Amino acid sequence: MQSFTIGKNQAGQRFDKFLVKYLPGAPKSLLYKQLRKKNITLNKRKAEGSEILKIGDVVESFFSDETFEKFCNVSFDKEKTSEKDKYSDTDNPSLSRLNKENNKTDNKKDSGKKNPSVVYEDMNIIIINKPVDMLSQKSKEEDYSVNDWLIEYCLNTGKITEKELKTFKPSICNRLDRNTSGLLICGCSLKGLQVMSEFIREGRIEKYYLTICHGVIDKAFSAKALLKKNQSANKSGIENIEVYDYRGIPENENDIKSKPANKHKKDNNSSPKGEIIITDFKPVKVFENATLLEVNLHTGKSHQIRAQLSALGHPILGDRKYGCDFEDKKKYGLDNQLLQAYKLVFPDMISDEDFAGLKGRVIEIKPSPDFEKAISKLG
Repeated sequence: MQSFTIGKNQAGQRFDKFLVKYLPGAPKSLLYKQLRKKNITLNKRKAEGSEILKIGDVVESFFSDETFEKFCNVSFDKEKTSEKDKYSDTDNPSLSRLNKENNKTDNKKDSGKKNPSVVYEDMNIIIINKPVDMLSQKSKEEDYSVNDWLIEYCLNTGKITEKELKTFKPSICNRLDRNTSGLLICGCSLKGLQVMSEFIREGRIEKYYLTICHGVIDKAFSAKALLKKNQSANKSGIENIEVYDYRGIPENENDIKSKPANKHKKDNNSSPKGEIIITDFKPVKVFENATLLEVNLHTGKSHQIRAQLSALGHPILGDRKYGCDFEDKKKYGLDNQLLQAYKLVFPDMISDEDFAGLKGRVIEIKPSPDFEKAISKLG
């Protein structure tokens, strides 16, 4: 018999969804069959799978150790072990993988690449400062992403155990482009991941960026447009851009019609309808041929700031994908676009006491060294 006690990172979900994570090697049809035959029980009773799990619930399965190991894809320790030794990486493929990722981290440090730094953390979330040239999520198996670093960090600090990692993996709640640095919110518990993802989806967290763009912008304004993503080129196009007074976009203006497609050239990788984007731009410092901007996102779409500024004739310094040439690298020493997620403002109204520390909180980081270097050269 194998036993698992439900903790905070498993509670709140359907029993059958938990079982799929707990026994990833078992077909769903088999799991439901074992539930019917009481070979898998919940609190020593027959279960249907639709039950919502609570902290302290006990799941028991009655498989041979070999079958359990096969379904779990991890070794099942037949002997009782101490808490100290319980999650050793000996014969444990999952921890062995993480140790390989640790070696990747060391290699990245040796090659001069940085890892995230923790700006804020509590029992449910971690907010980090992501460096340039680090993916938020893997695009290839060999990539080392923020999600990999996060799992590693949570294991090393005791926020999660290797056993819990089988049924819940800490993950990012929002994303940044590879070459955009700054603040990322991560869920280190299931509740943290769910609540922060909901806050972001509902626009309850204000997200501010810093950027330096080409040309002079001496007045704050807001812009609304239709953004279309070209998947094959990993690039977004802008249509029907409209400029308003700063934060003056009417709330009832929710529809922008797309221009007719070019009849002579069709790209099947582009979104046919596009997505509405709304952005606020506020000059912080105006230079002779450039402007330091604070940007506030009302919608969080891929390449939203970069594509919109380029469409307005003010591409971001160092952003060759959206209009800058190689002179930016030579002139300002830039290898990437000058864009940083530098401030998060949390709502005053948060009723859940688990997130009381975030009520009205403003989390802000200093401009990156790339900004300081560019500002210095701009005078």
